[in-house]
Amino acid sequence: MNAIEIEFLAEKSPITIVPNFSHDKLYLISGDVGPFVAGLPVEVPMWLGINLRERGKCRLVIPDWMDVEKLAEKKEEEKQSKTFTEMPCEHYLIVTQLLLSAAPEDIPNSQQIKTLVKDIWDLRLSKLRSSVAEFIDSEGTHATLDRLTLLEINSVRPFLPHALDQLHRLSKAAHNPALSQTL
Repeated sequence: MNAIEIEFLAEKSPITIVPNFSHDKLYLISGDVGPFVAGLPVEVPMWLGINLRERGKCRLVIPDWMDVEKLAEKKEEEKQSKTFTEMPCEHYLIVTQLLLSAAPEDIPNSQQIKTLVKDIWDLRLSKLRSSVAEFIDSEGTHATLDRLTLLEINSVRPFLPHALDQLHRLSKAAHNPALSQTL
């Protein structure tokens, strides 16, 4: 799975909008949405909410977890924990980027939110890199990926199988001197 596919999955996440129009229920392949009543919040897939927002048809309501105080607490929790903490949204980075690019004026403290989410991402990636290094150093055969998001797993996926394959070859060569001459 690549980053574009992960973004596609993130765009299916529900988001609340406040439409400025009225319309009957929409019957979509992914499920029914609406009815839309001007001024009343309604939950829609993120891709639809962003599309309506870009056309000036609604206002986005940011998710509860995208609050500066909650993100600051999550950042501190991540910093203090040796393991990965549970994230409030599986696609927190992508959702934040999509919402901030579509409607920064709908999001209070958007710059602080952007910075906090980036800090959390950096903390988690640093922790992931050190975990991978420890795993490789210990010559592990399996690992648990609890509480990692798809995008985080995808960030180490390109190099990890290759590194493990090289370690396996070196280990095999150390046990069989005839192989070491072919490497």
